[in-house]
Order: sequence, then C-alpha cells, then structure tokens
Amino acid sequence: MSIEFLLTTLVIVASPGTGAIYTLAAGLSGGARASIVAAFGCTLGIIPHMIAAISGLAALLHTSATAFQVLKWLGVAYLLYMAISMFRAGGVLRIDGAPITKSDRQIVTSAVLINLLNPKLSIFFFAFLPQFMTSSEISPLLVMFHLSLAFMALTFIIFALYGVFAAYLRRHIVSNPMVQRWMRRGFAAAFGALAIQLALAAK
Repeated sequence: MSIEFLLTTLVIVASPGTGAIYTLAAGLSGGARASIVAAFGCTLGIIPHMIAAISGLAALLHTSATAFQVLKWLGVAYLLYMAISMFRAGGVLRIDGAPITKSDRQIVTSAVLINLLNPKLSIFFFAFLPQFMTSSEISPLLVMFHLSLAFMALTFIIFALYGVFAAYLRRHIVSNPMVQRWMRRGFAAAFGALAIQLALAAK
C-alpha cells in the first residue's frame, strides 16, 4: 500500500461531504457517542460501493443510465428529507440540548442510507482504486480488497474525529438559542446543496 494512496485517501475523506456533515450534526446533537455511531454508519454505507467496484457492478451502473438515474433520485429525495428534518426544531438531529430520541440503530440507518443512495460513490471507487494497482499484481481483487479496507478505516477515523470535535463544541452551542437556530439552518442548507449537486450530477 503506497503512501500516495494513503495521502490521497486522507484528502478525499477529509473533504466536506454528506457523511462528514451528518457526523458533525450527530456530534452536536447527541455528543461523542452519537458521532462515533454516525461515523460507523457512514463507513458501513461505503461497503456496498466497494463491493460494486471490486465485483465490476460499478461498471454496469456506469453504463446503465436507468439504474444510475433511479439510485441518484432516491439519493436526492433522501438528502432533501434530511435538509427538511434538520431545519425543523425537533427534526432528525436536535441541536437544542435536549436528549436525542434516535437510537443507535436509527443513527446508523440514516448514515448508511446517506452513502448507499449515492451512485457516484460506486463509480468513484471503480475509477479510484485501480489507479494504485500495477499490471504485475498477482491477485488484483485481493489488492483492491486491502485498499478498500484502508479507505474504510481512514473514513471511520476522520469522521469520528470530526464528530468528537463537534461534541466538544456542543456545550457552547446548546446554551445559545440563536446559535442553535443558525446551526440548524446551516446544516439544512448543506444537505439541500448536496441534494442539488447530486441532482445535477452526470455519470
């Protein structure tokens, strides 16, 4: 496993995206535990895309306009749902100091769906992983599997750090109603922007 792969993965994972935003929201809403659960869910949501890339299903998704569009619009609908829920004061992740009512399973499910319903991820991994392989590899599938595990590990670590940092800031936010309101609006706008970005995405 090359240092180039690790550095590139670190840059990709650390870049703001749906998973990172959701983990930050979970940390602000429910503290460190909720953020780590969310990071775990986001990491689980990568697995189907990794499998698709390794097995070649991502190539089918890339060539099938119908499959891509169906998955894309499901993803858009879910991101819009998240945006509306965040905007509401008692929505999917509360930032008002009250205990969150979502169980670990619900947090994981939401996190998994955020990544699962994004067809761009499968195509991304299908194009990304082979760049760090050589034609002399004895077992290309095994190498892709190892690269995938490393990507997932870094995803969980970085997202968990984001979430724990957000949890640390939580005590300064929950005591200020105005900050709560603007944080909800900011997260809602972020999910809305990501929904628009996905809606405009082409293969």
